[in-house]
Amino acid sequence: MKSDKRECEERVRLIAEGFQQCRSAFTAIGDETRQLILQVLLESDLNGIRVGEIAAKTHLTRPSVSHHLQILKAAGIVAMRQEGTKNYYYLSLKQTQWKAIADLVNLIYASVEHISAADARREG
Repeated sequence: MKSDKRECEERVRLIAEGFQQCRSAFTAIGDETRQLILQVLLESDLNGIRVGEIAAKTHLTRPSVSHHLQILKAAGIVAMRQEGTKNYYYLSLKQTQWKAIADLVNLIYASVEHISAADARREG
């Protein structure tokens, strides 16, 4: 019983740390315009896409796309590489927060599963 309580406390601590680590990423991806930009990035070849291409596909202005990309980049959601004067935006597992977000969501899911199983045992 004490072991179960310690496990629960540790899970809650890890979830709190995960939320702290991913807070700006969750805020960034919560915006519908940025979600649209992410969809365009997911549809690209993942080698990178320029602001003008994103603007054309989203029907947003280039300044608007640039603004939202900077927010996504600062939050660790989007990576950027430069080739001369050209900037290419892309999604990367290694250079972004996606792994931390997935780990947090999986930890929360496992915790909910654990709670649900405990409830079922008590009711059964």
